[in-house]
This record gives sequence, C-alpha cells and structure tokens, in this order.
Amino acid sequence: MTARLYRYTRLLLIMLLACGPGACALFQPRDPVNISVIGIEPLPGQELELRMAVKMRVQNPNETPIDYNGIALNLEVNGQPLAAGVSDQQGHIGRYAEAVIVVPVSITAFAFLRQAYGLGQVGTLQGLPYKLRGKLAGGPLGTVRFTDEGRLDLPKGGYW
Repeated sequence: MTARLYRYTRLLLIMLLACGPGACALFQPRDPVNISVIGIEPLPGQELELRMAVKMRVQNPNETPIDYNGIALNLEVNGQPLAAGVSDQQGHIGRYAEAVIVVPVSITAFAFLRQAYGLGQVGTLQGLPYKLRGKLAGGPLGTVRFTDEGRLDLPKGGYW
C-alpha cells in the first residue's frame, strides 16, 4: 500500500512541476484596458424607463488577447448613479488591439429625477463629470474590470 501511495504522490508532484510554469503565466500582471466613451445614443424605452446605447472603445495594451462572453457596466453622472446595463454579447480583443463595444443601458425614472434635481443646482448640461465602471466577463480568471472618467458633452436636441 505504501508503494502505491508513493507512486501517486510522485505522479502528483510531477504534474504540479509540469503545470507550474504555465500556471505562473496566468498570474502575470496585466495592464488595465483603456476605455473611452465615444458615444451615447437614445434607444426606445418602456413606460417610465429611458434607454441608451453606450458606445465604448476598448483598447487592450497587453500581450494576451481578451475573450469575453458578457459585459456589465454602471454609469454615474454628476456624482450620482444614472444608468446600468448588461449584455451577453461575446467578442475577442486581440493583443495590442482595440474594439468598439455597444452596451444598452437603462435609466429609471427615479435616477432621472435625481439627475434633474442635481442639474437644477449645477445649471448646465454641458461638461458634466461622469464615471463609467464595468467588466468584460471571461471566466473565473479572465474577467477584466475597467473604469473611465471624464466630462460629458451632450448633443443638442437629444434626451436632455
């Protein structure tokens, strides 16, 4: 019985040593992806809900490609939560490559009213600060989280 245990222990040790260098590659530090909001367009909504399509340019500055199978994001405007959205779209962003991703988001009537109240204090629609947080889902070790901050320049004659 001890010879069999010794053989299994030895086999396990060999497998761990063989997988060790490959496993280290999984834990190499990644540079954060670069996200830029390049557009926000209105979509048809329902009842007391507003819908928008958020267009993002995603740049991958890493040696390894990003394969994703879902996207989630939250948008804050003027320091207040405004919109959230998810999409089960799948895609591939190659190493040192970029892609444009469009994610539909929803704005509840309460979030819209909260923003309208905040705008009454700010007094302008242009140059509002925004923060976009999200993730590209890619499995337990492949999920890529991102943030983007900036100022919104809303088009004239849009929702607002």
